[in-house]
Amino acid sequence: MNQLAVNDLSLVFAFLLVLIAVGISYKEKLQLSKDILYSIFRAVLQLVIVGYVLKYIFQLDNLFLTASMSLFIVFNAAWNAHKRNPNRQKKYWTSLLAIFVSTYVTLGVLVAAGAIKFVPSQIIPISGMIASNSMVAIGLCYRNLASQFRDQRQPVLEKLALGADAKAASLPILRESIKTAMQPTIDSAKTVGLVSLPGMMSGLIFAGVDPVHAIKYQIMVTFMLLSTTSLGAIIAGYTAYRNYFNDRLQLLDM
Repeated sequence: MNQLAVNDLSLVFAFLLVLIAVGISYKEKLQLSKDILYSIFRAVLQLVIVGYVLKYIFQLDNLFLTASMSLFIVFNAAWNAHKRNPNRQKKYWTSLLAIFVSTYVTLGVLVAAGAIKFVPSQIIPISGMIASNSMVAIGLCYRNLASQFRDQRQPVLEKLALGADAKAASLPILRESIKTAMQPTIDSAKTVGLVSLPGMMSGLIFAGVDPVHAIKYQIMVTFMLLSTTSLGAIIAGYTAYRNYFNDRLQLLDM
């Protein structure tokens, strides 16, 4: 069976695709050229380092190292989600709680159901997949919260003046933010197989796995991503909205 062959020359030619993005940024004066090149450099460096680290961990097959690597992924995802929160009163533990719970509840169900085994070659990649999607959803939730609290400031103040507590005054904003966070995953689930052929399924097919088995794995991935984004968005939303109020339940200036 033919397999993908990616050599150094292939990567050089693939890099030309990056230059297209740089060229568009330069022509349209988007001021993203430096960010694109920096992100590419950082991605290559990180992937090379992680590649060798994972190779060592996979060969060692140690329970402690597997759990440590999974926790490292979660803590790093939480830090990146935390940085995406525009609120000046943001707290890191909010992001950590949301990603920790959403990741390990989903991962625990998969392990308990026998869908995956607690081995590094399965736990680490799937931890990364779950945590990264939770991170993106939480980032969307944070940005929408900040935008809505700014735009809907007067209605919130009016509800507070009429005796509503912070949660009741914030509820429409919370619901809209959680919906915004979950929508990309829902849209992706609607079009999977029709518009996009996801990475896990394509990778398994490239590796020679029966397409039917690859599809089953992708269905599992779709289920777990819907779970983790919903859990992450709900936990992040219902803990982060409190940071827009002071101890006297007054709405802070944004």
